[in-house]
Amino acid sequence: MKYYAPENAHFLLPFQFDPTLLENDLKKCSTFNFLKNYVPANYNGDDYILPLRSIDGRLDLPAAFPNSSEKFKNTTALEKCPYFKEVIDSFLCEKDAIRLMNLPSGRVINEHVDYNCGYEDGLFRVHIPIITNDQVRFTLNGIPLTMRPGEAWYTNVNLPHSVTNTGSTNRVHLVLDCIRNKWSDKLFASVGFDFTQEIEVVEQYTESTKKRMIEELELQGTPASKKLIIQLKQGTS
Repeated sequence: MKYYAPENAHFLLPFQFDPTLLENDLKKCSTFNFLKNYVPANYNGDDYILPLRSIDGRLDLPAAFPNSSEKFKNTTALEKCPYFKEVIDSFLCEKDAIRLMNLPSGRVINEHVDYNCGYEDGLFRVHIPIITNDQVRFTLNGIPLTMRPGEAWYTNVNLPHSVTNTGSTNRVHLVLDCIRNKWSDKLFASVGFDFTQEIEVVEQYTESTKKRMIEELELQGTPASKKLIIQLKQGTS
């Protein structure tokens, strides 16, 4: 298993995108249906995820499938959004899932952990706020993060995280799962990622964490996810 150093948990990346152009493309997605979250224990709500890039370009797959061997393609929703595509192309690497993630006013995403989503795993998840408000609280590993429209944040969501939105507006982020490469290594070095912390450790997950990980992997139904499920049930890595 990987060791996820707290000092490498999050970074504000050196990008600033145009909030107005982001909102314009978001409006173009209003004709598509946002999907219900696929892990109700984390967030049991409708209108949560719109896939922009997914396995086979399907609009009915809300899950991200990080580091999957499956073929990811742009969805018809992304094809209507030229500025989103420009933003995505700013990251000079391959991408897996790309999604719009909506948290309505008054809703909460319970604390949970994801799997295989850290830079140490060869993947980095980037959050780009489109619509937000001062009452949104994104807490990662006990630290609240303030994300402003147009910024780009790396977050290691293998660590415990939660989101609350007590404001009067929805919170919508463009979320990219990017594949690590030499370009991204330079990018992360520039913001202070400590590469000396990348070590293998023997890690024991709690039973509740294992259960949630298995639930998410079962939704993928891929050969790789089935193998990971067996490993988790056997307590191996």
